[in-house]
Amino acid sequence: MLPLKDDIRSRTRPIVTYVLLGINIIVFFYEVSLGSHLNNFIQVYGATPYNIFYRGGLSSYMTIFSSMFIHANLMHIFGNMLFLWIFADNIEDRIGHIKFIIFYLVCGIAAVLLHGVTAMDSQVPMVGASGAISGVLGAYILLYPKARILALIPFGFFLRATYLPSVIFLGIWFLYQFLFGVSTIGAKGGGVAYLAHIGGFIAGLLLALPFRKKRKNYEYTIL
Repeated sequence: MLPLKDDIRSRTRPIVTYVLLGINIIVFFYEVSLGSHLNNFIQVYGATPYNIFYRGGLSSYMTIFSSMFIHANLMHIFGNMLFLWIFADNIEDRIGHIKFIIFYLVCGIAAVLLHGVTAMDSQVPMVGASGAISGVLGAYILLYPKARILALIPFGFFLRATYLPSVIFLGIWFLYQFLFGVSTIGAKGGGVAYLAHIGGFIAGLLLALPFRKKRKNYEYTIL
């Protein structure tokens, strides 16, 4: 399923969300310009579990943050930025700009660490904003369970756009991550870091708890 939009409009301008979108896109264009040097860039700035847990040091720990802004290919960044664009503005509106920055980074850290502790010996760098964005999704399902998500759903060879409650759309998304995540525990090779998604989602869910009853009058739907 691919989300197209939600029916909740934020009352404030999502400045931080715009900045995050911009940084990710700029970094991606820089990656494209590197050509054959891209692999070395990812090795240096991607979050490698072995380096974080065994080598340590400031440079290794900083890759936890730098890895959140690096993407492997066009489809990778497109999917992440689409989810960020649709869901992050409402979370930023609900918890505030500064708190949202902290929230986003903490969710990204939780994502890297959960993936890392299950594959400490892995020397494959992890990159992508999906761990932090998963935190946004965790907060969204808690704070806006009745919001409607316009999703593109495949039916055989056809695609159909239909509205789903966010709790259904994101619930299915999380179940998918969980099932595949359990099957990849301990894997050292590349691929999708499903456990990072789970870690970010749970972190976002927990961090959003204090905001459940805050600013309810700021929500409204577009019919």
